[in-house]
Amino acid sequence: MTGTGDNRARLLALYTMMCRIRAFEETALAAHKAGEIPGPLHVSVGQEAVAAGVCLNLRRDDRITSNHRGHGHALAKGAGVSGMMEELFGRAGGHCRGKGGSMHIADFSVGMLGANGVVAGGIPIAVGAAQGLKLLGRDSIVACFFGDGAINRGPFLEGLNWAALYRLPVLFVCEDNGVAAFTATASVTAGPGVAARSEALGVPALSVDGNDAAAVDAAASRLVAEIRGGSGPQLLHATTYRITGHTSSDPAAWRRAEDVAAARAAEPIGRLAARLAAEGMAEATLEAVRGEAFGEMSAARAAALTAPWPDPAVAWEDVQDAGSQRGAA
Repeated sequence: MTGTGDNRARLLALYTMMCRIRAFEETALAAHKAGEIPGPLHVSVGQEAVAAGVCLNLRRDDRITSNHRGHGHALAKGAGVSGMMEELFGRAGGHCRGKGGSMHIADFSVGMLGANGVVAGGIPIAVGAAQGLKLLGRDSIVACFFGDGAINRGPFLEGLNWAALYRLPVLFVCEDNGVAAFTATASVTAGPGVAARSEALGVPALSVDGNDAAAVDAAASRLVAEIRGGSGPQLLHATTYRITGHTSSDPAAWRRAEDVAAARAAEPIGRLAARLAAEGMAEATLEAVRGEAFGEMSAARAAALTAPWPDPAVAWEDVQDAGSQRGAA
Protein backbone atom coordinates (compact mmCIF):
# COMPACT_ATOMS: atom_id res chain seq x y z
CA MET A 1 0.00 0.00 0.00
CA THR A 2 2.29 2.74 -1.24
CA GLY A 3 -0.18 5.56 -1.59
CA THR A 4 -3.74 6.71 -1.05
CA GLY A 5 -4.82 5.59 -4.51
CA ASP A 6 -3.21 2.18 -4.09
CA ASN A 7 -4.77 1.79 -0.66
CA ARG A 8 -8.25 2.66 -1.90
CA ALA A 9 -7.89 0.26 -4.84
CA ARG A 10 -6.95 -2.52 -2.42
CA LEU A 11 -9.90 -1.71 -0.18
CA LEU A 12 -12.19 -1.79 -3.22
CA ALA A 13 -10.79 -5.21 -4.17
CA LEU A 14 -11.61 -6.46 -0.67
CA TYR A 15 -15.08 -4.95 -0.87
CA THR A 16 -15.72 -6.48 -4.29
CA MET A 17 -14.72 -9.96 -3.15
CA MET A 18 -16.83 -9.72 0.01
CA CYS A 19 -19.84 -8.64 -2.03
CA ARG A 20 -19.32 -11.60 -4.37
CA ILE A 21 -19.13 -14.01 -1.43
CA ARG A 22 -22.27 -12.54 0.14
CA ALA A 23 -24.11 -12.60 -3.19
CA PHE A 24 -23.11 -16.21 -3.86
CA GLU A 25 -24.34 -17.40 -0.50
CA GLU A 26 -27.57 -15.41 -0.44
CA THR A 27 -28.33 -16.62 -3.97
CA ALA A 28 -27.60 -20.19 -2.91
CA LEU A 29 -29.83 -19.80 0.15
CA ALA A 30 -32.67 -18.60 -2.07
CA ALA A 31 -32.13 -21.57 -4.40
CA HIS A 32 -32.18 -23.98 -1.45
CA LYS A 33 -35.39 -22.44 -0.16
CA ALA A 34 -36.90 -22.88 -3.63
CA GLY A 35 -36.03 -26.57 -3.59
CA GLU A 36 -33.39 -26.28 -6.30
CA ILE A 37 -30.43 -27.43 -4.17
CA PRO A 38 -30.55 -30.79 -2.36
CA GLY A 39 -29.33 -30.94 1.21
CA PRO A 40 -28.49 -28.13 3.65
CA LEU A 41 -25.92 -25.39 3.11
CA HIS A 42 -23.46 -24.01 5.65
CA VAL A 43 -22.96 -20.34 4.80
CA SER A 44 -20.62 -17.70 6.21
CA VAL A 45 -22.78 -14.57 6.05
CA GLY A 46 -21.00 -12.00 8.22
CA GLN A 47 -17.58 -13.67 8.03
CA GLU A 48 -16.57 -12.56 4.53
CA ALA A 49 -13.67 -10.33 5.60
CA VAL A 50 -11.56 -13.28 6.74
CA ALA A 51 -11.64 -15.14 3.43
CA ALA A 52 -11.20 -11.97 1.38
CA GLY A 53 -8.45 -10.49 3.55
CA VAL A 54 -6.36 -13.64 3.73
CA CYS A 55 -6.69 -14.80 0.14
CA LEU A 56 -5.87 -11.38 -1.29
CA ASN A 57 -2.34 -12.06 -0.06
CA LEU A 58 -2.00 -15.51 -1.62
CA ARG A 59 -0.59 -16.47 -4.99
CA ARG A 60 -2.23 -18.89 -7.38
CA ASP A 61 0.40 -21.53 -6.53
CA ASP A 62 -0.34 -21.24 -2.81
CA ARG A 63 -2.78 -23.77 -1.40
CA ILE A 64 -5.73 -23.53 0.96
CA THR A 65 -7.83 -26.01 2.88
CA SER A 66 -11.28 -25.18 4.13
CA ASN A 67 -14.06 -26.47 6.37
CA HIS A 68 -17.78 -27.13 6.01
CA ARG A 69 -18.40 -23.38 5.66
CA GLY A 70 -16.08 -22.86 2.72
CA HIS A 71 -17.84 -21.09 -0.16
CA GLY A 72 -16.08 -17.82 0.65
CA HIS A 73 -12.65 -19.42 0.85
CA ALA A 74 -13.10 -21.09 -2.53
CA LEU A 75 -14.31 -17.91 -4.22
CA ALA A 76 -11.57 -15.77 -2.68
CA LYS A 77 -8.89 -18.25 -3.84
CA GLY A 78 -10.21 -18.01 -7.40
CA ALA A 79 -12.52 -21.00 -7.87
CA GLY A 80 -14.92 -20.44 -10.76
CA VAL A 81 -18.44 -19.35 -9.88
CA SER A 82 -20.21 -21.57 -12.41
CA GLY A 83 -18.34 -24.65 -11.21
CA MET A 84 -19.17 -23.82 -7.60
CA MET A 85 -22.86 -23.19 -8.26
CA GLU A 86 -23.23 -26.32 -10.37
CA GLU A 87 -21.56 -28.31 -7.61
CA LEU A 88 -24.20 -27.12 -5.16
CA PHE A 89 -26.89 -28.11 -7.66
CA GLY A 90 -25.29 -31.54 -8.14
CA ARG A 91 -24.69 -30.97 -11.84
CA ALA A 92 -22.03 -32.44 -14.10
CA GLY A 93 -20.20 -29.14 -14.57
CA GLY A 94 -19.46 -28.75 -10.87
CA HIS A 95 -15.87 -28.59 -9.68
CA CYS A 96 -16.29 -32.13 -8.32
CA ARG A 97 -18.63 -33.17 -11.16
CA GLY A 98 -21.65 -32.76 -8.91
CA LYS A 99 -20.58 -35.46 -6.47
CA GLY A 100 -19.18 -33.35 -3.63
CA GLY A 101 -21.81 -30.73 -2.98
CA SER A 102 -21.52 -27.69 -0.74
CA MET A 103 -19.19 -29.16 1.88
CA HIS A 104 -16.67 -30.74 -0.49
CA ILE A 105 -15.87 -28.16 -3.16
CA ALA A 106 -12.29 -28.41 -4.44
CA ASP A 107 -10.50 -26.75 -7.33
CA PHE A 108 -6.89 -27.89 -7.56
CA SER A 109 -6.27 -25.55 -10.51
CA VAL A 110 -6.27 -22.57 -8.13
CA GLY A 111 -4.82 -24.36 -5.11
CA MET A 112 -8.15 -24.98 -3.37
CA LEU A 113 -7.52 -28.44 -1.91
CA GLY A 114 -11.05 -28.86 -0.67
CA ALA A 115 -13.69 -28.04 1.87
CA ASN A 116 -14.27 -30.65 4.55
CA GLY A 117 -17.33 -31.83 6.43
CA VAL A 118 -15.24 -33.15 9.33
CA VAL A 119 -14.51 -30.55 12.01
CA ALA A 120 -10.74 -29.89 11.95
CA GLY A 121 -10.39 -32.34 9.05
CA GLY A 122 -8.61 -29.80 6.85
CA ILE A 123 -5.78 -29.22 9.33
CA PRO A 124 -3.77 -32.40 8.70
CA ILE A 125 -4.37 -32.05 4.96
CA ALA A 126 -2.89 -28.54 5.07
CA VAL A 127 0.09 -29.73 7.10
CA GLY A 128 0.74 -32.59 4.68
CA ALA A 129 0.53 -30.24 1.72
CA ALA A 130 2.95 -27.85 3.41
CA GLN A 131 5.40 -30.66 4.09
CA GLY A 132 5.23 -31.60 0.43
CA LEU A 133 5.94 -28.02 -0.65
CA LYS A 134 8.92 -27.85 1.69
CA LEU A 135 10.33 -31.14 0.41
CA LEU A 136 10.01 -29.83 -3.14
CA GLY A 137 11.88 -26.66 -2.19
CA ARG A 138 9.10 -24.33 -3.25
CA ASP A 139 8.25 -21.01 -1.61
CA SER A 140 4.50 -21.60 -1.86
CA ILE A 141 2.54 -21.70 1.39
CA VAL A 142 -0.72 -23.23 2.64
CA ALA A 143 -3.50 -21.29 4.37
CA CYS A 144 -5.68 -23.52 6.54
CA PHE A 145 -9.15 -22.19 7.46
CA PHE A 146 -11.08 -23.65 10.39
CA GLY A 147 -13.54 -22.53 13.05
CA ASP A 148 -13.12 -22.11 16.80
CA GLY A 149 -14.82 -25.45 17.42
CA ALA A 150 -11.86 -27.16 15.72
CA ILE A 151 -9.40 -26.22 18.47
CA ASN A 152 -11.00 -28.84 20.73
CA ARG A 153 -10.36 -31.61 18.23
CA GLY A 154 -7.31 -33.87 18.02
CA PRO A 155 -6.18 -32.77 14.53
CA PHE A 156 -5.57 -29.25 15.87
CA LEU A 157 -3.06 -30.56 18.41
CA GLU A 158 -1.45 -32.98 15.99
CA GLY A 159 -1.38 -30.57 13.06
CA LEU A 160 0.10 -27.58 14.87
CA ASN A 161 2.60 -29.78 16.69
CA TRP A 162 3.84 -31.32 13.43
CA ALA A 163 3.95 -27.98 11.63
CA ALA A 164 5.93 -26.37 14.44
CA LEU A 165 8.32 -29.33 14.73
CA TYR A 166 9.24 -29.21 11.03
CA ARG A 167 8.83 -25.43 10.58
CA LEU A 168 6.30 -25.91 7.79
CA PRO A 169 4.94 -23.05 5.63
CA VAL A 170 1.39 -22.99 7.00
CA LEU A 171 -0.82 -20.07 7.97
CA PHE A 172 -3.47 -21.45 10.32
CA VAL A 173 -6.55 -19.21 10.17
CA CYS A 174 -9.10 -19.60 12.96
CA GLU A 175 -12.41 -17.94 12.10
CA ASP A 176 -13.67 -17.50 15.65
CA ASN A 177 -17.40 -16.77 15.46
CA GLY A 178 -17.94 -17.81 19.07
CA VAL A 179 -20.16 -20.78 18.36
CA ALA A 180 -19.58 -24.41 17.45
CA ALA A 181 -22.77 -25.40 15.62
CA PHE A 182 -25.35 -24.39 18.27
CA THR A 183 -23.05 -24.26 21.32
CA ALA A 184 -21.13 -21.26 22.66
CA THR A 185 -17.52 -22.33 22.19
CA ALA A 186 -16.39 -20.65 25.41
CA SER A 187 -18.66 -22.96 27.39
CA VAL A 188 -16.83 -26.07 26.17
CA THR A 189 -13.26 -24.73 25.90
CA ALA A 190 -10.84 -24.82 28.83
CA GLY A 191 -8.07 -22.29 29.23
CA PRO A 192 -7.59 -18.81 27.73
CA GLY A 193 -8.49 -19.77 24.15
CA VAL A 194 -7.22 -20.05 20.61
CA ALA A 195 -4.09 -17.88 20.60
CA ALA A 196 -2.73 -19.21 23.89
CA ARG A 197 -3.32 -22.79 22.82
CA SER A 198 -1.51 -22.18 19.53
CA GLU A 199 1.49 -20.57 21.22
CA ALA A 200 1.68 -23.43 23.72
CA LEU A 201 2.23 -25.70 20.71
CA GLY A 202 5.03 -23.51 19.41
CA VAL A 203 3.04 -21.65 16.76
CA PRO A 204 3.05 -17.83 17.16
CA ALA A 205 -0.45 -16.33 17.09
CA LEU A 206 -1.80 -12.94 16.09
CA SER A 207 -5.34 -11.87 16.96
CA VAL A 208 -7.31 -9.48 14.76
CA ASP A 209 -10.81 -8.07 14.38
CA GLY A 210 -12.15 -10.44 11.75
CA ASN A 211 -14.89 -8.00 10.74
CA ASP A 212 -12.34 -5.35 9.73
CA ALA A 213 -11.30 -6.38 6.23
CA ALA A 214 -8.37 -3.94 6.11
CA ALA A 215 -7.04 -5.23 9.44
CA VAL A 216 -7.28 -8.84 8.27
CA ASP A 217 -5.51 -7.90 5.03
CA ALA A 218 -2.68 -6.13 6.88
CA ALA A 219 -2.23 -9.00 9.34
CA ALA A 220 -2.30 -11.63 6.61
CA SER A 221 0.15 -9.63 4.48
CA ARG A 222 2.66 -9.61 7.31
CA LEU A 223 2.25 -13.27 8.27
CA VAL A 224 2.26 -14.58 4.70
CA ALA A 225 5.50 -12.70 3.99
CA GLU A 226 7.13 -14.07 7.13
CA ILE A 227 6.05 -17.65 6.42
CA ARG A 228 7.19 -17.42 2.80
CA GLY A 229 10.52 -16.15 4.13
CA GLY A 230 11.00 -19.25 6.27
CA SER A 231 9.56 -18.32 9.67
CA GLY A 232 7.63 -21.57 10.01
CA PRO A 233 3.92 -21.82 10.84
CA GLN A 234 1.86 -18.99 12.30
CA LEU A 235 -1.75 -18.63 13.37
CA LEU A 236 -4.16 -15.80 12.63
CA HIS A 237 -7.00 -15.63 15.13
CA ALA A 238 -9.85 -13.63 13.58
CA THR A 239 -12.89 -12.88 15.72
CA THR A 240 -16.13 -12.53 13.76
CA TYR A 241 -19.83 -13.42 13.90
CA ARG A 242 -22.00 -15.65 11.77
CA ILE A 243 -25.28 -13.80 11.25
CA THR A 244 -27.22 -16.77 9.91
CA GLY A 245 -28.05 -20.08 11.56
CA HIS A 246 -25.85 -23.15 11.57
CA THR A 247 -27.33 -24.40 8.28
CA SER A 248 -29.76 -23.13 5.66
CA SER A 249 -32.49 -25.08 7.49
CA ASP A 250 -31.77 -23.43 10.86
CA PRO A 251 -33.81 -20.25 11.55
CA ALA A 252 -31.42 -19.44 14.44
CA ALA A 253 -34.30 -18.85 16.84
CA TRP A 254 -31.91 -19.87 19.62
CA ARG A 255 -29.98 -16.62 19.18
CA ARG A 256 -30.81 -13.45 21.08
CA ALA A 257 -32.31 -10.82 18.79
CA GLU A 258 -30.13 -8.08 20.29
CA ASP A 259 -26.97 -10.06 19.53
CA VAL A 260 -27.96 -10.51 15.90
CA ALA A 261 -28.87 -6.82 15.59
CA ALA A 262 -25.49 -5.81 16.98
CA ALA A 263 -23.76 -8.18 14.60
CA ARG A 264 -25.58 -6.76 11.60
CA ALA A 265 -24.51 -3.27 12.62
CA ALA A 266 -20.87 -4.40 12.77
CA GLU A 267 -20.78 -6.74 9.75
CA PRO A 268 -17.73 -6.34 7.50
CA ILE A 269 -19.26 -5.30 4.19
CA GLY A 270 -21.14 -2.37 5.66
CA ARG A 271 -18.11 -1.31 7.67
CA LEU A 272 -15.84 -1.27 4.64
CA ALA A 273 -18.46 0.52 2.54
CA ALA A 274 -18.63 3.25 5.18
CA ARG A 275 -14.85 3.60 5.16
CA LEU A 276 -14.70 3.81 1.38
CA ALA A 277 -17.46 6.42 1.36
CA ALA A 278 -15.59 8.43 3.98
CA GLU A 279 -12.52 8.32 1.72
CA GLY A 280 -14.52 9.80 -1.13
CA MET A 281 -15.83 6.82 -3.06
CA ALA A 282 -19.25 7.48 -4.57
CA GLU A 283 -22.20 5.47 -3.31
CA ALA A 284 -23.10 4.78 -6.94
CA THR A 285 -19.77 2.98 -7.36
CA LEU A 286 -20.34 0.86 -4.26
CA GLU A 287 -23.89 0.08 -5.35
CA ALA A 288 -22.66 -0.92 -8.81
CA VAL A 289 -20.25 -3.40 -7.22
CA ARG A 290 -23.08 -4.94 -5.21
CA GLY A 291 -25.34 -5.06 -8.24
CA GLU A 292 -22.72 -6.73 -10.40
CA ALA A 293 -22.07 -9.33 -7.72
CA PHE A 294 -25.72 -10.30 -7.41
CA GLY A 295 -26.13 -10.24 -11.19
CA GLU A 296 -23.19 -12.63 -11.59
CA MET A 297 -24.59 -15.06 -9.04
CA SER A 298 -28.14 -14.87 -10.36
CA ALA A 299 -26.87 -15.80 -13.81
CA ALA A 300 -24.87 -18.69 -12.33
CA ARG A 301 -27.99 -19.94 -10.54
CA ALA A 302 -30.06 -19.84 -13.72
CA ALA A 303 -27.37 -21.68 -15.67
CA ALA A 304 -26.95 -24.33 -12.97
CA LEU A 305 -30.68 -24.98 -12.90
CA THR A 306 -30.64 -26.09 -16.54
CA ALA A 307 -27.19 -27.72 -16.56
CA PRO A 308 -26.98 -31.47 -17.26
CA TRP A 309 -26.95 -34.05 -14.49
CA PRO A 310 -23.89 -36.31 -14.14
CA ASP A 311 -23.89 -39.60 -16.02
CA PRO A 312 -24.65 -42.31 -13.41
CA ALA A 313 -21.51 -44.14 -14.55
CA VAL A 314 -19.26 -41.47 -13.01
CA ALA A 315 -20.40 -42.59 -9.55
CA TRP A 316 -17.75 -45.31 -9.85
CA GLU A 317 -14.98 -42.87 -10.72
CA ASP A 318 -12.75 -40.93 -8.29
CA VAL A 319 -13.34 -43.65 -5.70
CA GLN A 320 -10.54 -45.72 -4.22
CA ASP A 321 -11.43 -49.35 -4.75
CA ALA A 322 -8.06 -51.05 -4.28
CA GLY A 323 -8.61 -54.44 -2.72
CA SER A 324 -12.33 -54.52 -3.41
CA GLN A 325 -14.01 -57.07 -5.65
CA ARG A 326 -14.65 -54.34 -8.17
CA GLY A 327 -10.98 -53.31 -8.12
CA ALA A 328 -9.89 -56.91 -8.59
CA ALA A 329 -12.19 -57.51 -11.55
